[in-house]
Amino acid sequence: MENQIIKIIDDYKNEIIDIEESDLKDFNVIERGITVSRRYLQKLRLYIRENDFIDEDDEIKFFKKHKPYVYSRLKFYAKLYNFLINRPAGTIQTQQIFIDEEIQKLQDSIRRNIDFVKYYREESTVLDEFYFLRGKDKISLVSNTSHFYTDAEFSTSHNNAIAKIMAYDLLINHYVQELSYLRDLSYGIQSKLNTLANGERLGWTASKTDLIELIYALQASGAIKSGTAGIKEMASACEDIFELKLGNVYRTFLEIRERKIDQTKFIDRLKSTLLRRMEETDG
Repeated sequence: MENQIIKIIDDYKNEIIDIEESDLKDFNVIERGITVSRRYLQKLRLYIRENDFIDEDDEIKFFKKHKPYVYSRLKFYAKLYNFLINRPAGTIQTQQIFIDEEIQKLQDSIRRNIDFVKYYREESTVLDEFYFLRGKDKISLVSNTSHFYTDAEFSTSHNNAIAKIMAYDLLINHYVQELSYLRDLSYGIQSKLNTLANGERLGWTASKTDLIELIYALQASGAIKSGTAGIKEMASACEDIFELKLGNVYRTFLEIRERKIDQTKFIDRLKSTLLRRMEETDG
């Protein structure tokens, strides 16, 4: 059962990454994120309905880790959709105030549930049997009574709380990036590194994962500063050149390493397209 659940999660990661690396100011992108997340959450629901967990540890892992991974993204995109609707179109300062207020709301919510947040952050397990096993919840441990109205077959008392923490982490990270972008605009900072004489931008149009794969390849080859340039330093330079945010490059590299096939698919594509260009030139 565990292998099939992991396959569903892996399929979801492969599909959602293109959305994560797209323009999250675009309503169409956000709607795709919501649609894909809902579809995979339903896949998990149907699989759990038709199959039994091997043991309690298997069930705890699902409701503590696997389901919240997908559910948190659904919450993230739903919150982001609402954020885009309500975001003011006024001055930079007006937008900064609005985003600051959104961050404050998230932090207030975290503080109201600080005991469980601490339990999650410290990776504690002592109460897992009450938090993440169906039908084992204790009313005295449930702070959110909406749990009693949820689908008992596909929910536990605290799997929603885990998803909410994960979603809030994603939202705060996104808001901080937005504030950084607005701050640069307010200072009149514009990159000229990727601007042609006619004013056109040399934007990176492959995925961010492809760029991170290239960064690691260049660093490993010693092609830049004889291999002494750090990954963080090179990633920062690429962000400046292409005016984008790469996010957590180390986490993305771990995901690249975990690919079952085509582990270096972007580097391989570079080689094949270059060879094809050479053949066309020779012709």
